[in-house]
Amino acid sequence: MSKPRPATIPTFESVEDERRYRKEHLAAAFRVWSRLGYDEGPAGHITVRDPERTDHFWVNPFGLHFGMISVSDLILVNHEGEVVEGDWPVNRAAFCIHAAIHQARPDVTAAAHCHSLHGKAWSSLGRLLDPLTQDACAFYEDHALFDDYTGVVLDVEEGRRIASALGSNKAAVLRNHGLLTVGGSADAAAWFFIAMDRSCQAQLLAEAAGTPVLIDHPNAKLTYGQVGSDFAGWFSFQPMFEKIIREEPDLLD
Repeated sequence: MSKPRPATIPTFESVEDERRYRKEHLAAAFRVWSRLGYDEGPAGHITVRDPERTDHFWVNPFGLHFGMISVSDLILVNHEGEVVEGDWPVNRAAFCIHAAIHQARPDVTAAAHCHSLHGKAWSSLGRLLDPLTQDACAFYEDHALFDDYTGVVLDVEEGRRIASALGSNKAAVLRNHGLLTVGGSADAAAWFFIAMDRSCQAQLLAEAAGTPVLIDHPNAKLTYGQVGSDFAGWFSFQPMFEKIIREEPDLLD
């Protein structure tokens, strides 16, 4: 019989234990993303802040497929873009975007971005999501639009502009590019990315079929409080975490 799922985000007796936890859940997030088809060549990245060296973050190696990433593959990068631990290079776009977010948002532990199909399709419209479904309400009045595409993000100033557009929100639509989510854990950031991508898909389908009926403001706000918290994001990812580590235990290596 499997252990009962924890009802709260765990606390740790040592920074080493917390680091291991963050890295395991980061590696698991990549494996989940791989199964969802989020891999797009070398594009895409999730970062999680190191619990001790808070101006450093763990990230996927540049060029390694999401479905092959294990804990031991993760690299540690500082806010100058230097690989402090690990043998792989860092994705320049990952550094430019994530370093800026981690610097601007000390409340953020993790950030997630990739070129998911429905997220990038929705981003081409240059619009925010509407509260069409219960799940979309997780982003109600809590996501922003970065309304300026200037090519691959290879400059730190572009990363700062994205961080500025994100503001205090949990997510952003990057026009003509894709989606970006943040959270207090790799779990929350990865889950909210999944939920946002699916909400983009749902709205694209609904608008293709007809004229969707929006959830009114009071009920959208109420639902946001029920499904949009950071804890809700963390908790929602736990079934995916448990399933992936049972089926692909090598990710913990």
